[in-house]
Amino acid sequence: MSGSAKLNFIRQQGLENIEEKECVTCFPALMFQPRLVGILVAVALLRQSGVLFLVLAVLLWWNVMLPALNPFDALYNLLVAGPRGYPLMGSAPPPRRFAQGMAGTFMLATGIALLSGWSLVAWILQGLLITALLALIFGRFCLGSYIYYALHGNIEFANRTLPWARW
Repeated sequence: MSGSAKLNFIRQQGLENIEEKECVTCFPALMFQPRLVGILVAVALLRQSGVLFLVLAVLLWWNVMLPALNPFDALYNLLVAGPRGYPLMGSAPPPRRFAQGMAGTFMLATGIALLSGWSLVAWILQGLLITALLALIFGRFCLGSYIYYALHGNIEFANRTLPWARW
């Protein structure tokens, strides 16, 4: 994946004044949470665990409501940034929080569908969730952040943050 795709992803997350040289530490920091959530979602999918989806929903909404107390960022700061002397993760900017809220809402709906026995609804939601997570982790495209900018009338900026776009 090119450096410009990583830089576009970083800007899409709400860190608009980042330079390409800062991608070395900023990009892995921003990808820490999605990768960890991706692993947990894989476990929830394999087990078809409505409870695990609900736990993930609570965690993601916690991040939205109390961004300074994000447990994923705290874990990154403790295990990665601190020991290596990298910049610490701070509170997530609004586009990133919006994306976390959107993911949390999908997790909540998936958990409820699984626990209620609504198999078709659960499968549809899981398919959408997997698609968004794969686009995020492997394609450097965050649907939630993109939608945030579109809803705020900044579609031109949203389009410039697509992985294949050039500034």
